[in-house]
Amino acid sequence: MNSVLAPGLYIVATPIGNLGDLSPRASEILLSADIVAVEDSRVTAGLFRHLGAKGRMTPYHDHNADAVRPGLVARMATEAVALVSDAGTPLISDPGFKLVRDARAAGHAVTTIPGPCAAVAALTLAGLPTDRFLFIGFLPPKMQAKAEAIAEVATIRATLILYESGPRLAATLNALADGLGDREAAVAREITKKFEECVTGTLSQLAARYAEAPPKGEIVVVVAPPGEAPRPSEDDADAALAEALTRLPTAKAASEVAKKLGLDRKALYARALAMKP
Repeated sequence: MNSVLAPGLYIVATPIGNLGDLSPRASEILLSADIVAVEDSRVTAGLFRHLGAKGRMTPYHDHNADAVRPGLVARMATEAVALVSDAGTPLISDPGFKLVRDARAAGHAVTTIPGPCAAVAALTLAGLPTDRFLFIGFLPPKMQAKAEAIAEVATIRATLILYESGPRLAATLNALADGLGDREAAVAREITKKFEECVTGTLSQLAARYAEAPPKGEIVVVVAPPGEAPRPSEDDADAALAEALTRLPTAKAASEVAKKLGLDRKALYARALAMKP
């Protein structure tokens, strides 16, 4: 049993590019843990070389998680188990939430060692609203499924953040423009590395930019929230009321249109009464 760290699970954020971003606390945890669960031992071995040590690693990824997880949870009773992803904060588009859930269910302590996260880093670079944002991970690769996923978030009044690969970036930007409208957006790549860049523009402008030259590196797309919807006109309200009155009693028709158009129900009820012969 480790004499420095208490038994349990330690969720450790690691650099997304610049190894200088590894916090002193994260370094201490990684060097002191009895075992470090990693996505790819080749990647994390580079981090340990940076620390001047040889890590005690075990693979934990999407392909072996179900088989490995019970053993890791059992070890937490007497050992300190650290969890890292290849880069950034574990559980953000990476395996891990089931390990946290099972560790808690078994009564083990779960501690987070926060640090870099590509999604949040890109949000700070984009110059888009940050008061509300939604991380949607990777969109499906097939276009129909991608369009359906975009439609699900089209009306959400929040900045959207997603990850994408270079070869698929232009197609995804075009799909976003089709499904969301030509909103402001930003493409951030190689964050914290030598060739870090954050390119801004509309979705269609960015799609055209990257169609001929797909970028390399880790890519984050940030999309502005929808603009304010125009207030429905009196003609819009009358048309909606006229249609609703063909199906519903006056009060229910007014309620339906009020909910649909965001208008006052009492005013619509009075208008509906006036419309009746």
